[in-house]
Amino acid sequence: MSSAAVTGHRWTYRDLVALPEDNLRHELLDGEHVVTPSPAVAHQLILWDLSREIANFLDAHPVGTALAAPFDVKLSLFTVLVPDLVYFTAERFARAVNEKHAVAAPDLVVEILSPGTRRRDKGRKRAIYEREGVAEYWVIDPDAKQVSVLRRAGPDSGFTSALTLAHAKRDVLASPLFPGLRIPLARIFR
Repeated sequence: MSSAAVTGHRWTYRDLVALPEDNLRHELLDGEHVVTPSPAVAHQLILWDLSREIANFLDAHPVGTALAAPFDVKLSLFTVLVPDLVYFTAERFARAVNEKHAVAAPDLVVEILSPGTRRRDKGRKRAIYEREGVAEYWVIDPDAKQVSVLRRAGPDSGFTSALTLAHAKRDVLASPLFPGLRIPLARIFR
């Protein structure tokens, strides 16, 4: 349930940071306060394994910075998201990230679906990421063991459904953001 529906109040970043620490994920979707409980173990294992793959690549090829949740992406006074994983090229990181949060869209956003976030991750959050200029959006479905990759064809275009990769097909995840990185899905789905 969102707090905005209960209070009728359009939340701002100031409201968000005034909340007491409760170990829940608090986000603002265009002024609507959304609270999500901590993710399940399968979700966390996927995040851990994917983060390790990207971190190993970035250690050898320092072209940018990846950060795992919780990390706030403050896109406006009314929109603050906490994606599961974000990646910024070195240039974008220098411009978009301060000591507390990002103030502009990452180059890559990764969301791992959970029963309580599935519809929002594929709907409202996808639309916000697209609107705000995210170059690539990976939606990971732990149940189907699939990764949907959405990319922009160009800087002024919206997302296109580039591909859906499946563990069952032994597909490999790759991205122009990480030249040379190839992640067999077997490494992120146990």
